[in-house]
Amino acid sequence: MTRTIFLSILSGAMLIAAFPPIDIGFFAWVGMVPFFFALSDTAVGSQGAGVRKGAGISLPKFCKRGFLLGLLWGIIFFLGTVYWVVNSMVNYGGVPFFTSILVLLLLVLYLALFFAAFGFGTSIVLSIKTNLLLKVLFTSSLWVGLEYIRTNMITIGFPWVLLGYSQSSLLPIIQITDITGVYGVSFLIVMVNMFIFLAIQAKSSKLKEDKELSTVSFQLSPFLKSGFVVSFILIIVLIYGFFRIYETDKISQNWKTLKIGIAQGNIDQGRKWDISFKKETVDIYKNLNMALAKQGVRLIIWPETAIPFYLQSDKELGPEVFNLPREANAYLFTGNDAYGLGFDGEVKYYNSAFLISPKGELVGKYDKIHLVPFGEYVPLKNYLPFIHKLVVGVGDFSSGKWLKPLELDGDSFGVLICFESIFPELARGFINEGAGFLVNITNDAWFGRTSAPYQHFSQAVFRAVENKVFLIRAANTGVSGVIDPVGRIILKSDIFTREAMAGYIKIKDINQFTFYSRYGDIFAIGCMIIVAGYGLWVLGLNRSKNK
Repeated sequence: MTRTIFLSILSGAMLIAAFPPIDIGFFAWVGMVPFFFALSDTAVGSQGAGVRKGAGISLPKFCKRGFLLGLLWGIIFFLGTVYWVVNSMVNYGGVPFFTSILVLLLLVLYLALFFAAFGFGTSIVLSIKTNLLLKVLFTSSLWVGLEYIRTNMITIGFPWVLLGYSQSSLLPIIQITDITGVYGVSFLIVMVNMFIFLAIQAKSSKLKEDKELSTVSFQLSPFLKSGFVVSFILIIVLIYGFFRIYETDKISQNWKTLKIGIAQGNIDQGRKWDISFKKETVDIYKNLNMALAKQGVRLIIWPETAIPFYLQSDKELGPEVFNLPREANAYLFTGNDAYGLGFDGEVKYYNSAFLISPKGELVGKYDKIHLVPFGEYVPLKNYLPFIHKLVVGVGDFSSGKWLKPLELDGDSFGVLICFESIFPELARGFINEGAGFLVNITNDAWFGRTSAPYQHFSQAVFRAVENKVFLIRAANTGVSGVIDPVGRIILKSDIFTREAMAGYIKIKDINQFTFYSRYGDIFAIGCMIIVAGYGLWVLGLNRSKNK
């Protein structure tokens, strides 16, 4: 048991290192192998062959242990990737330290349940005699199905650090996401991990069982066939990737060019809402704005909640902000809290973004749809009133309702505020509504100097690639930048720096859609169907053997 625990911890640590800021993406392709060996050790006990002998398939102890090992694996992984939750809640959310630790542990446990379910399902696969290729296909599909569920859980969907996000810099591989979404990359990674595991296991077990060359060759033939299929899939994906990079670069040459500017104010979160500091905040952005105006930009983008007062009603500094686009002769797009009356007549508060024209007129507004739990609202507060007392520093925002692009000189763009960038359906929804590019504004000051700002930026890369559009990202403390339609980083800031960055993007023709933009998560849903079909087959096999 000590060995299996060590292997599970090792696997979790390797996957952590695959993500930014360590960012050794190669570890993702082999990081699951130790966990598979841990499952195998648990499954076969002293046999070590990876196949359970005997008639009938029940719910053996090793499947339960597979669940627990998966839970341990997930706890290690998520503690190493979402630990920043405590920093955000304690330092900036006004949440007590021990309450924040409790929230982190609950979040980690919840997320780890998906890894536990994967461990359980994979244990079953390793316990039965079946085609090696089917094992590879099932485990990869199971992983994708669980990621899809984690993304789309009502209220508590949280698709942070999906496995495919570890490959944001491997451009030829991630082009497949314009068909499959990020789930396709996750599928490939699990496929390779499982194949490597089965290859090593097959070789070692056959050498132990039989030293005769002819027997070994006969037993390895299924492995060779599976290896051919896996290699073929990877080659096809790479060919497609290189082709799509070339094709997209060629097509985008005819797109309309727009010069944009990004203002990264680097406003200390501890002073951001200090009334005495709001004039200084406006002055900081005013200086950045004028620096960008001198470079002839047409659209200037400020981060999420860049303006620390209600632009709708402020009589002191509001007019000064509205005057900045006139002085710059450019559109200004900025984050700002807003309010309005709901259908019930009650005042509602929103995390919003405003588009102000060069004439100083408000011409567009977007209200954030996907709010951050325990950051912008308290989940289940109507059913569990005591929760709100534990997190008194948490905001009480309402969710926006309209997914409509904002208009700019006859073109339009979609808006993703903060962690909306990790939800693929929002980006593709804007593209389907006619957006020619995407803008992601965020205030990653909440994260401090943790891994989160780097992870957040890398995940935004996939929204550009999935929809083959440019994506502009403005973050208060970084990372800000521009990502092109194939995932290249055109501009990129450091964190906790004050910068005014200018660059060019191109606006996609509204009639050019990728398969993913148009049809969404068909691949992920298909994987879930495969898992269900395989499960029914296993149940049928079990019943037939028990008769």
